[in-house]
Amino acid sequence: MHDTMLKTIITCVTWSGSLLIPSLPWANTADFAEVVEQAKLGTVGILAQSAQPDGKAFSVRGSGIYLGDGYILTARHATKRQGAGTTADTPHVSVIASTLEEAPAALVGVNHFLDVALYRISQEKVPHGLAARTFSQTEALPGERVFTVGYPLGWGPAISYGHVGNPNTFLQTVQSRLLQVDLSACSGNSGGGLFNAQGEIVGLVHAIIQTETVREERRCSRFAFAVPGPLVNKIVTALKQGQPFHFSKLGLQLSSVKFENRWHMTVAQATGPARRAGFKKGDVLLSIDGQPVNSASQLKTYVIEHTRPLQTVSIRILRQHKKKVLRVIMGKVLSHALE
Repeated sequence: MHDTMLKTIITCVTWSGSLLIPSLPWANTADFAEVVEQAKLGTVGILAQSAQPDGKAFSVRGSGIYLGDGYILTARHATKRQGAGTTADTPHVSVIASTLEEAPAALVGVNHFLDVALYRISQEKVPHGLAARTFSQTEALPGERVFTVGYPLGWGPAISYGHVGNPNTFLQTVQSRLLQVDLSACSGNSGGGLFNAQGEIVGLVHAIIQTETVREERRCSRFAFAVPGPLVNKIVTALKQGQPFHFSKLGLQLSSVKFENRWHMTVAQATGPARRAGFKKGDVLLSIDGQPVNSASQLKTYVIEHTRPLQTVSIRILRQHKKKVLRVIMGKVLSHALE
């Protein structure tokens, strides 16, 4: 295989790239300039573990968001340790602010399913001038203008601007839907915030898709993905309270079948909660709690974002040309497979 051959890569970004400020109307106002400045002051770099012993250099491997009260939000994969074929969560990391002040942070908790990690700096060691960021209370919409701040390829903070594309994208690297955005991101942007025009967090940068020659671990892309902000906020709230965030389990494996000129989702196998509720192979799914079921990803999104363990949901099905409603008591995910 030639070195110049192009490859398409889905990669979680663990290093960090260039400052790109396109000519957008919202980027040319004094008010927006202040919004960006505050986002910069609320962004930190996650330092690599292999710090130089002579203190003459440092390496940034990821980005993080300051949430106030010492809390640092980042992507779990940007901090985890690797070695001997295993990975482990890092109990302590060092972060660097835009003022170049460095501070140690201790692990509060992680969520493996959504690649989220929360750390905390002791109050007396919080770098001067860090500006706390808050979450948007609304979902990011297709076409919405957004920007990210981070440490691409290990330097920054750098800013990149773009728009939300598909807010319902799925990759194999995380269990929830992702926001697909058309902004430049590089290795090292992972864990940085995706911000709206008000400077509120609408997503946590998770991965990029890249098409280029692969020569080293540092990568850049014009195609990035972020975990939705409202979902990350739920996890952060639980971690601050010292509680795990449990996802619901439905127990349905689906397949597609076409009839009446339309594709429908049918049950291929029912386990756990779904089996106990009476689902059978071949049942056609019509709706869940009144919401139409048009795809497996849509059902998965509803289960993850709108249900909790032990909650009862109503699913309308079609069985042998007859419609009926089955009520399911949701289970709890105990493994790394969401169903």
